[in-house]
Amino acid sequence: MVRKAPALDGYVIETLMPDLIWHDRAPSAFIVYVKLWHDAGGPGHKIQTSLSTLAVETGLSKSSVQAALRSLRKRGFVTTRRASPTAVPVHTVQAPWR
Repeated sequence: MVRKAPALDGYVIETLMPDLIWHDRAPSAFIVYVKLWHDAGGPGHKIQTSLSTLAVETGLSKSSVQAALRSLRKRGFVTTRRASPTAVPVHTVQAPWR
């Protein structure tokens, strides 16, 4: 059975997309945020995935994914935890506008 993807909040498309893409000039941050939202099942949920996996699944370079995650963490849209420095990180999608 195919899992139904969670619907994106209107804020993501109407406000966050133009803010990240046009204002911050960080379209990769928007792509990574939407990918994490989809894979995690929406805000408040966690997903464990590596930079390499995100790069392959989004078509972005690993360095672009790193920069995107840095930007998303700085703005409070994603939190990231690691059990150890070499562990695969666990990302939690946030929706601070809610």
